[in-house]
Amino acid sequence: MPYRMLRMRGATLCWIAPALVLVMTAHTWAQRGRGAQGSAAAPKATAPVDLTGYWVSVVTEDWRYRMVTPKKADHPSVPLNAEGVRIADAWDPAKDEAAGEQCKAYGAAGVMRAPGRLHITWQDDNTLKIETEAGTQTRLLGFGPAQAAASGSAPAWQGESVAEWEFAGGRRGGRGGAAPAGDLKVVTTRMRPGYLQKNGVPYSANAVLTEYFARTVEANGDSWLILTAVVEDPQYLTGRFVRSTHYKRLPGNNSTWEPEPCTAR
Repeated sequence: MPYRMLRMRGATLCWIAPALVLVMTAHTWAQRGRGAQGSAAAPKATAPVDLTGYWVSVVTEDWRYRMVTPKKADHPSVPLNAEGVRIADAWDPAKDEAAGEQCKAYGAAGVMRAPGRLHITWQDDNTLKIETEAGTQTRLLGFGPAQAAASGSAPAWQGESVAEWEFAGGRRGGRGGAAPAGDLKVVTTRMRPGYLQKNGVPYSANAVLTEYFARTVEANGDSWLILTAVVEDPQYLTGRFVRSTHYKRLPGNNSTWEPEPCTAR
């Protein structure tokens, strides 16, 4: 009887030992997996596309609205509601100048449409910086959750921009492995009220700007930055206002960089 018990116990132990090994191994891999997620690479390191460098806007559409200041009430393509039309048609650049509001056309929802150059760099591992010649503006595109606005802080011309990489196939950044091609999505809120067009076409502090940045490389070596911007503003627009703007990459360091001040006219 004792011998049989020993055999049974031995058999039981033989089966339990491998099971314990499997459980411990699974636990070890789970811990490693959690550690890998916890140490996810920064957005700069996981960027699927390099947007840095100097870019110059190439005006192939809306020339009369971008290269010169359009006349008052010239805004046929903007889906303005009645209040938006009223404000646009009352535009007076002299009043903007007197009020120190010369930068109204150089806020986040307008400045990327202005002719001139952009300089895109990484301010740090989690923040892309866009500097514009037009209006001498600086946009900061922060990756990660939106930061709570400081108590009492007023909206700024460039608002608060939250960025994220959109990878081909829908995968997000920061999970390790080779990053497939993708684009940059940026959502900007808390903008100081400004102009969609330099002739007084308004957007309000409630407007939301959503942008998609894509880079292409052509067979001849040219590289293009394609920006699709969508403005939604229930205060002045009847629907989404969509524009596409193109920039060509300039080689090397740009010695012709010439920032210009904001102008109301």
